[in-house]
Amino acid sequence: MNRLSFGTAGNPLSSGGTKSTVDGIKRIAELGLDCLEIEFVMGVNIGDATAHQIAAVALHRNIRLSVHAPYYINLNAREPDKVKASQTRLWQAARAAMLCGAGDVAFHAGFYLGDPPEKVYETVKLNLSSVLEQMDKDGIKVRLRPELMGKASQFGALNEVLRISDELPGVAPCIDFAHWHARTGVFNSYDEFATMLNQTRERLGEAALKDMHLHVAGIAYGKSGEKRHLNLKDSDFAYRELLQALKDFRVGGLLICESPNLEDDSQMLKKAFAEQMM
Repeated sequence: MNRLSFGTAGNPLSSGGTKSTVDGIKRIAELGLDCLEIEFVMGVNIGDATAHQIAAVALHRNIRLSVHAPYYINLNAREPDKVKASQTRLWQAARAAMLCGAGDVAFHAGFYLGDPPEKVYETVKLNLSSVLEQMDKDGIKVRLRPELMGKASQFGALNEVLRISDELPGVAPCIDFAHWHARTGVFNSYDEFATMLNQTRERLGEAALKDMHLHVAGIAYGKSGEKRHLNLKDSDFAYRELLQALKDFRVGGLLICESPNLEDDSQMLKKAFAEQMM
């Protein structure tokens, strides 16, 4: 993938309040956007026939799709039943993604819960490996993308998502630049964005930059990291510097906007990126 596609996290607001992903895809195409992240964040509840319809409409409209798994996932949970439930939700999201024609599933991997980060890493890796093994048995061929998270309490620092993507086949990172800015209080300049992209390339290879899954939004943050998403113009996030870094590194893949105004910021990002490509 050498093209960077721009789209929204969930249906555009101008879809008219419809919950239909098919309607959301059609609206994405009307807006001149390129992709849509289907939000299964409250649970995976979709029939096979509907999923096949989504895949057909997206293919016809040339709209690329990804999926966000349910929020209720913690692969470092203390209780075995919670780990099992988390694995099941992730598997369900992966299966739904495949049926919808989406190739990637972004997810929040879990919380540290006071454990040492290295111990949490090994636990998350073990529990994620079990999901991948089950997916392989079931013929589910999509990538699982642990997200770079915005709070210090959450598993998902940049080095963690890159490392687990390197060590587990079928795993790739979901890089949320706003989250990392909120979590660190820095990483909001061209040089810092370039550092993140360099780290990705060094760990995962040049090909990883050509097929990325990115999240971008304005963001409010404090000492503990992320508080809430903001519209880009209402935040300090240096999105133009980010776009320049993405251009210079020839990044491809999906750039999903999570700003509250969704398509407005997504269109603004696409326009600004196109202007920089001239």
